[in-house]
Amino acid sequence: MNRLDTKRRAQIVAALVEGNSVRATCRMTGADKGAVLKLLVELGAACEKYQDVTLRNLKLTWIQCDEIWEFVYAKAKNVPEGHAGEWGFGDVWTWVAMDADSKLVPSWGVGRRDAFTGHAFIRDLASRLAHRVQVTTDGHKIYLEAIEGAFGADVDYAMLIKMYEGDSGKSPETRYSPAQCTGARTQTITGNPDPAHISTSFVERQNLTMRMSMRRFTRLTNGFSKKVENHKAAVALHFMHYNFARVHQTLRVTPAMEAGVSDHVWSISEIVGLLDRPQASA
Repeated sequence: MNRLDTKRRAQIVAALVEGNSVRATCRMTGADKGAVLKLLVELGAACEKYQDVTLRNLKLTWIQCDEIWEFVYAKAKNVPEGHAGEWGFGDVWTWVAMDADSKLVPSWGVGRRDAFTGHAFIRDLASRLAHRVQVTTDGHKIYLEAIEGAFGADVDYAMLIKMYEGDSGKSPETRYSPAQCTGARTQTITGNPDPAHISTSFVERQNLTMRMSMRRFTRLTNGFSKKVENHKAAVALHFMHYNFARVHQTLRVTPAMEAGVSDHVWSISEIVGLLDRPQASA
């Protein structure tokens, strides 16, 4: 990135984290598409590394988990035969954990909606927590073994299982408006979860934030990721901006400040400055 100074990088990143596509960012900033993508990949890796180091020993209480669907290269039904079933072509899921109080996202994972990704995601989440927490997930069965394997009995865990009107089992890529929720039931799995905090509302709201803040997640457009590496980088950059630089409307501070892992609102220039650090550090 020798041809882009800090100010130019900051302009590019500011456009990307506000939901602009790569091509729109190029038009707005005058930067070359290759330079924008190179910056995204390098900065995404730096953001992921910084958060991996910094988001540790977190004193969180109410964790909510969910998954959000997107696709890379093409929808699964349109993937060329030579790439059928290959990672990075077709369905890609982002697993997200959020603390209901601080709104911090301490952990996320990009992969398939399978046991391998689910177990890795929950192990990563458990490794970042300082004490026993309450966890709520949807009814995805993979969570049962994943949470037992990562937390053992040292967790208060419940599932919130929602029922929808006219749910015919459509795949995610064919549904653009959620079906009407006709009811929900809770199921205690481990420990003694507080019924008042058995909820996935905050993390589900984060799905909208992701779709609004990353063009790659916007429905019914051609802004989807063409390479999974770019997709993962965009997600890491999004959560760096969300956790450290975006003031939450209700909290009046950033989630990282509310969680006690940052003492100020980060600027876009500070995020870009992660590229010049020899290694991420708290």
